[in-house]
Amino acid sequence: MSTEPPETTEGAEPESADGKPAEGARVSEAEAELAAQRAERERIERRKAERQEPIEAGGKLSGRAADLLAAVRAVESGEKPAAPVFEEAGPAPRRPAPEPVRRPSAVPPGEVVPAAGAVEETRGVLAQGGAPEGLAAQAAVVLGEGGAEVLRADPWQLLRVAGVRPEQADGFARALLGSATGPDDERRGRAVTLWLLEQAALAGHTALDMSALATALGRQGVPDSEGAVQNAISEGDVLVFQDPIAEAGVPAPQGDAGEEEAERPVRVLVGLERYALAEESLADGLARLVNSVPKQDGAGEEWERAAASAEGSAGELIRAVAGHGLVLHTGGEASLAEPAALLTAARALGLRAWAATHSPVGRERFAALAEGAGVATVAGLLSGAEGPGRDADGALDVDLLVVLDAPQLDVEAAALVTESLPDGARLVLAGDPGVLWSVGPGRVFADLLATRVCPQVASRRPDPGPLGELVSGIGVGELNQVAAPGKEVVIVPVRDAGEAVHRTVQLVADSVPRAIGVPAEETQVITPGHGGAVGTRALNAALKERLNPGPGRFGGFDPGDRVAYSPAPGRTLPGRVTKADGEGLHLACGGEEIVVPRERVEQSVRHGWALTAHQAVGCRWPAVVVVLPGDAVQALSRPWVYTAFSRADRHLSVVHGVEQALPRAVSEVAAKPRTTRLPVLLAPQVPAADG
Repeated sequence: MSTEPPETTEGAEPESADGKPAEGARVSEAEAELAAQRAERERIERRKAERQEPIEAGGKLSGRAADLLAAVRAVESGEKPAAPVFEEAGPAPRRPAPEPVRRPSAVPPGEVVPAAGAVEETRGVLAQGGAPEGLAAQAAVVLGEGGAEVLRADPWQLLRVAGVRPEQADGFARALLGSATGPDDERRGRAVTLWLLEQAALAGHTALDMSALATALGRQGVPDSEGAVQNAISEGDVLVFQDPIAEAGVPAPQGDAGEEEAERPVRVLVGLERYALAEESLADGLARLVNSVPKQDGAGEEWERAAASAEGSAGELIRAVAGHGLVLHTGGEASLAEPAALLTAARALGLRAWAATHSPVGRERFAALAEGAGVATVAGLLSGAEGPGRDADGALDVDLLVVLDAPQLDVEAAALVTESLPDGARLVLAGDPGVLWSVGPGRVFADLLATRVCPQVASRRPDPGPLGELVSGIGVGELNQVAAPGKEVVIVPVRDAGEAVHRTVQLVADSVPRAIGVPAEETQVITPGHGGAVGTRALNAALKERLNPGPGRFGGFDPGDRVAYSPAPGRTLPGRVTKADGEGLHLACGGEEIVVPRERVEQSVRHGWALTAHQAVGCRWPAVVVVLPGDAVQALSRPWVYTAFSRADRHLSVVHGVEQALPRAVSEVAAKPRTTRLPVLLAPQVPAADG
């Protein structure tokens, strides 16, 4: 590992980071209720999908209204976390959204335009309460056709608009209700309860301990936290659970187990209905896979011959998949050769086998490994824009599905994947357990690894070279110096923000192309946050000035600019601007042409020479420059460093301004815990696997 002499950093914000009945179940009231819950969750999903309507510029606003509009925009675009109420550095909300189709499209998938009359009525109420009128379109979508009357009757419903905080909703309520309002208003307590649970979901929790929720309500000035939660429960907005307390890290069993079991201590959890139903549906779907007998699609001798001809742990993976409906596979980049070998063997046996990745970049990389295999993105697979399509029953037309980048699955995406598989199909979840978890709620892959309900195959194929050695050490909490004779790893110490920006631009534009042979367009910068003196915005401005200067006539963009396009909050597609015209901004992202309408450019497109680690998950580049500014210490953790450093294929430069905070983060700062219910939900349905 070599070190360049200086030629940290200030001001970077931390990175924001349908249930089916089980196989063989009898028709019952419980099954009917599940079907009703599934229909309700589909309704909720439709409402959520409608939240993408752009809002007007609001350029003439000032004061509180301007601040509110700016906050809403920052959250929607992923520039800021919604609120650090439950500490987790992750970007804004996330859930799978349809991939762009393979032809230019002027309308983003899922776009819903509210009725003009509803928007105008909502705009009038917002103006009356001193809120930005530019929020009218989004509020009309979120609140429905009668949104104006909803706000008049309960002004705190404004909290349902992403980015609005309780103090801002309080001001809106005072303007509308005057002296008729106060902190003890039941409407306020119920709305703040839902808002807090949404913030918890943004931090990765699928539910909250009742005591933690009560404490958070107290901090928000709700005098009767228990009453607020009860009101939310009675309105059907949230669900409450009593889960057995785990012993020695293993969830306690549930069900009819006599008087002794009835006296087991429990913890009381509260969660939003949508995530509770998704997690329950996921548990049911996983149990169906684990407990089912895979489709007989080849003699055991044929599977064994395929396993024997594969190398090392690839053979173990093939054997495990031969006899099980659900298998977990762990490993780094080099281990992707093993799922590729599995797909090759499965196709040779006549199986309809597909793979799904987190990003289009990952899709193209894996398709090159698994020649001839069908590869889609998870979002494209679920939306139907990619993949094998669905059969007459609505299930995916597959016998085997391998989901790569499995740590990126949140509970909703994972539930949809499991529900979409036909009876007798096999599912392999594969990924690197060291990377950052999903940006949506849950820790599906980590929970499954911990509960050991199915076979787990750990790859013995290490990532090669100095970069592989460095990243492997980080994975076990050690930041080792590695020999890098070919300058595979270079440390660039810096003293302040200005020097960090200067050295980053120098590395991308000059040093890496000259010394390593990787051109600037194949070098990616990764930094912990969007804001501040060395965040993505500052670095992208400096890199654009050096690499592609131009007037930025179309919303600050010019042809040739590298961009990060977010078709939905939390999803990032790296790409490049090809042109701009009356239709909008034309992008090339992952081999697809996308047209972003002019009114959505500000909301969904940013420059992409520099990304955060969450945005970079699922992608790799020949060269990566990781920037660690001096004030980024609080954002650093072992998963963050592991993710950022492991994005590089050939070369890694580290612009280093955090001194001893880096090795300390690697050795001491693990992933922040998330409250989830998946292990408890699986325990009574699936026995733990041996080994």
